[in-house]
Amino acid sequence: MKKTLFVCCALAWALCAQAQWKPAGDKIKTQWAEQVNPESVLPEYPRPQLERADWMNLNGEWEYAIQPAGQAEPGQFQGNILVPFAVESSLSGVQKEVGDKNELWYKRTFTVPSKWKGKDIVLNFGAVDWKAEVFVNDVLIGSHKGGYTPFSFNITPYLQGSGAQKLVVRVWDPSDKGYQPRGKQTSNPEGIWYTPVTGIWQTVWLEPVAENHITSIKAIPNVDAKVMNVTVGTSACASSIVEVKLLDKGQVVATGKGIQGQEIRLGVNNPTLWSPSNPYLYDMQVTLLQKGKAVDQVKSYTAFRKISVGKDKSGIKRMYLNDKPLFQYGPLDQGWWPDGLYTAPTDEALLFDIKKTKDWGFNMIRKHVKVEPARWYYHCDKEGILVWQDMPSGDMGNSWAPHTYNGGTDKQRTPESVANYYQEWKEIMDLCMSNPSVVVWVPFNEAWGQFDTEKVVAWTEAYDPSRLVNPASGGNHRPCGDILDLHNYPGPDMFLSDPQRVNVLGEYGGIGLPLENHLWWNKRNWGYIQFKDGEAVTAEYVKYANELKDFVKRGFSAAVYTQTTDVEGEVNGLMTYDRKVIKINEAKVKAANEAVIQSLSE
Repeated sequence: MKKTLFVCCALAWALCAQAQWKPAGDKIKTQWAEQVNPESVLPEYPRPQLERADWMNLNGEWEYAIQPAGQAEPGQFQGNILVPFAVESSLSGVQKEVGDKNELWYKRTFTVPSKWKGKDIVLNFGAVDWKAEVFVNDVLIGSHKGGYTPFSFNITPYLQGSGAQKLVVRVWDPSDKGYQPRGKQTSNPEGIWYTPVTGIWQTVWLEPVAENHITSIKAIPNVDAKVMNVTVGTSACASSIVEVKLLDKGQVVATGKGIQGQEIRLGVNNPTLWSPSNPYLYDMQVTLLQKGKAVDQVKSYTAFRKISVGKDKSGIKRMYLNDKPLFQYGPLDQGWWPDGLYTAPTDEALLFDIKKTKDWGFNMIRKHVKVEPARWYYHCDKEGILVWQDMPSGDMGNSWAPHTYNGGTDKQRTPESVANYYQEWKEIMDLCMSNPSVVVWVPFNEAWGQFDTEKVVAWTEAYDPSRLVNPASGGNHRPCGDILDLHNYPGPDMFLSDPQRVNVLGEYGGIGLPLENHLWWNKRNWGYIQFKDGEAVTAEYVKYANELKDFVKRGFSAAVYTQTTDVEGEVNGLMTYDRKVIKINEAKVKAANEAVIQSLSE
């Protein structure tokens, strides 16, 4: 009887907890919002390129409080928040703004599984915007600045016994009042600027590890040499040995050993090359050895892919993929959600935009002034979509200069702002370094916070020589990097060119179609031009695509259409913000896109 009563009480408590959480506000939502279960939020392992079998997801309901900055931990919290959805989002269950004068506090407890006894415990955060300070059992154990990248702490020394452990996170985010990278977040959303995002917005998890364990994997292919160069970082001393195995459909095709931090070369005869038409991935198994014994082992994956610049038969500089010219064509992808803001409601939702992009005949995505969770890049790797990765803009100003080749005066930043830019850009590059889908780095967009362009580009090229660098997409143009990138709305135009670099149309289009019952707000919605139905939008899209084909022959090697979805006040998406309506005739758009891509090889 007592056992039955206990089970009933536990079930009632679980149902009550689920009933307590609900999305906040009355704005539009995606279909996946209804699938969010507070007992199992984003349950997928969050780091596919360094995967451990044993882990504990800490997503779910935490306590939260918003209070003036500088105060001690509140004695009483204000309610529950669903992690990892930003506090301003509907799916957080809170939907409150924090602002630069306040701090956001999180609190929860966890219990370390008994089977993890004897292991070190690592606490991982996918991303927290912007400054996070972490307390375990009332001890401040560390902090991290940077809104877009993962960080971890070994919390073993701070655990107390085998019972409940207290975890508190304090967050401060000045949004557009600070110098930090923040993309399109603003305290006054309108037009092309969106709602602020504060706090935990990616998965939080625990995992048991050996005292000496693997912390990072960098895999960079050398297609010409038929070699995969792998560098493994560990927490171990230099005498520990790492072993890397490359597997093709379960069969080991290459093995190498070395000490941590040293590049290991794995040779493969006739490797299968990765491309949008054949996104072929190899599995990796990485093992840390001490005295010949395996103390840590993780799963990973990689691919053989080469991105380069060469001249076509007409002497025009083009982007080459695996030594063949390929016109790269895709949408500007903001990566925002009406219910989760920076965070997709589910992994299925995260994949949806990528699959639709492929369905429409595109082969590339420009990830615009935002960084995604590691699983988004994993999906791009698996689905076969090229990615241009923007640095989220910050410390912004209107330092526009005339569209002249050498013109322009860069905005001045403080030394603190400059140092923070490089630190965050490095961490973003580290996050995406081993993803074969990522082929272009974009340090600046449209002069938004642009500074020291030649220095930033040189640093980026030196840090990752394996990819191309697009110095400033539509920005103050400088004679550096691999690409000259023009923006022109609404239709394509080539008003400037550089015979020494690849020329691309980094943004165009912006064809607007506001659809009732799928709008974020009722005030003015933004679009460069607006139509009244999908048929007219499709016709205009196809017209621009046909015009673009002529510019391809003149020298454009890539183009980016604005944009994948509506976002808040922007109604120029190929689908609505809630992803419930595709605005265009998909078959006609796909045919037009494939014709543009094919025009480079004609």
